[in-house]
Amino acid sequence: MSMPEGGAMTDSALPSKPAARRPGDAPADPAPGAATGAGGDAARAPRRIQSVERALRLLEILASARETLPLGRIAERAGLNPSTCHHLIRTLVDCGYVLNAGHNRGYMLSSRLQELTETGARRADISDFARADLAALSGRLGLGVQLAEMQGTLLVTRFKVNVANTHVIEADEVVKMRAAHATATGKAILAWLPEAQTLKIISEHGLTRFTPRTITSLADLTEELRHVRRNRYAVDNEELKEGVVCYGAALRNEKGAVIASISASMPAALATDTFRETVAREIVACARGLSDRLRLGGF
Repeated sequence: MSMPEGGAMTDSALPSKPAARRPGDAPADPAPGAATGAGGDAARAPRRIQSVERALRLLEILASARETLPLGRIAERAGLNPSTCHHLIRTLVDCGYVLNAGHNRGYMLSSRLQELTETGARRADISDFARADLAALSGRLGLGVQLAEMQGTLLVTRFKVNVANTHVIEADEVVKMRAAHATATGKAILAWLPEAQTLKIISEHGLTRFTPRTITSLADLTEELRHVRRNRYAVDNEELKEGVVCYGAALRNEKGAVIASISASMPAALATDTFRETVAREIVACARGLSDRLRLGGF
């Protein structure tokens, strides 16, 4: 088996048969039901997936390296044969966790793990961050309020304050996830996304009609989002569910990027011009206050 200089193995160099284990390779998984040691301790121990352990070990090795590492050096540090190491590295590259530096320069971690960590922390914290403000907003308006964010192409509600006496029956959350074009929280975010990202969301989920008022053409949605940017708030005027009107506004982080949105829902019977103005004003003010604190706190 030949290997190009620098240790970056090509697929054609891979053996057709499983490579023999070398000294230092991790032991193979025991057969199902096999017991080792007195009393069969292994049979009672939690089963661990060897390939997962190995992949995690490779990530740890790359994370501790100060420079790119060729395949041979990674395999040596992991105690794996080069063929096994190459298969694992290729999988991590394909999944976006490892980068091939090219020209036989070896491999390095991508920013994917950092992005996951930061996203997880943000999702865990933003609901707590906004909870008191949204509860106060709900109290002032006497309406249910919610906070949502885009996760990929899906609109996900992160937090709700429900008010029993408004008699608003919200749409199913699974439906809302793919209905950014028909919701106040969704439009409040879509209005500020790069055009390519907005088009990707629309391409994936379409512009489904939920009520006679739902926007179902790209031209009409583009015009609607222009109004959102001008007014600083979005309106769901019985577009997702008949009898329910919502007003929403975007939240921005310290870089000015839109990371979430908030909205308030009311029965259409309460949606007089005067009350609509009040709700719009309160939503914009609450979103601005939260965004100001997000910028100051570097959230």
